[in-house]
Amino acid sequence: MSAAGYLLPYDFSPLTVLSFMVVLGLYGLALPRLPEKERPGSGRILTFVAGVLLCYGVMQTRFDYYSQYMFFVHRGQHLILHHLGPILIALSNPLPVLRFWHRVIGSRGRRLLKPLGLLYRMLQQPVVASVLFVGLIYFWLWPPIHFDAMLSRQLYWLMNWSMLLDGLLFWWLIFDARSPVLTNALGYGKRILLLALVAIPQMILGAWIVFSRGMVYDVYEVCGRAWPMPPATDQLLGGLLTWIPPAMMSILGILIILRRAMHEDGKFTRCDTVTEGPAS
Repeated sequence: MSAAGYLLPYDFSPLTVLSFMVVLGLYGLALPRLPEKERPGSGRILTFVAGVLLCYGVMQTRFDYYSQYMFFVHRGQHLILHHLGPILIALSNPLPVLRFWHRVIGSRGRRLLKPLGLLYRMLQQPVVASVLFVGLIYFWLWPPIHFDAMLSRQLYWLMNWSMLLDGLLFWWLIFDARSPVLTNALGYGKRILLLALVAIPQMILGAWIVFSRGMVYDVYEVCGRAWPMPPATDQLLGGLLTWIPPAMMSILGILIILRRAMHEDGKFTRCDTVTEGPAS
């Protein structure tokens, strides 16, 4: 197969292609219309585009074929959809772009989207967000559910889209660029706690897969594997991808939040000092 062939969809989904095109299109249209002080720099733009293209790549290229026939590639696919891609998108802070389109749609459009706003606020509750984030991983990796999802096109797409959307919601909550001092954004301490809490069950699940005796996910035996890899090795690699990289991303997230908290603390401390002035 040629190099271009690997970039073509294995299982073409018009809705998926259209969704990613709309996201990139709306982002590109908003950029030149943003006020200069709100316009993201080249680094943030590249980070956003990289996050979107990574998610597209694992859903609409030849990568998707291998993820359906190799367990460890499937775990890599969900690592990108649920973690890496959404992390890059959240870190790029597309909030100015969202605000731009929020103004464009007007009051009538905002009224139509009000039910979505209510659902969004409910899903962004810290307990709900963390339980859903970990719960979806466990749900789709529950062997009977995973077996059915890998054999049903509809369930397979539902699984992938649910992981992507949930990842976007969770990491947006964690890397929300708004200051908790000035807005109602989640406090930095709570964000760090959430990252620590969601890492533990993911590590437990990954360790269970790694140390399980026998085949946990026999659907890959039924359908056949894309490469002549021993089933135990495939399962071991998949378990390690479920165990180690998500924990590392939680640690990285904690470090980023700590850096933001210290930067903000120093900024407000300096402001307070200037405001108070010299002691009389």
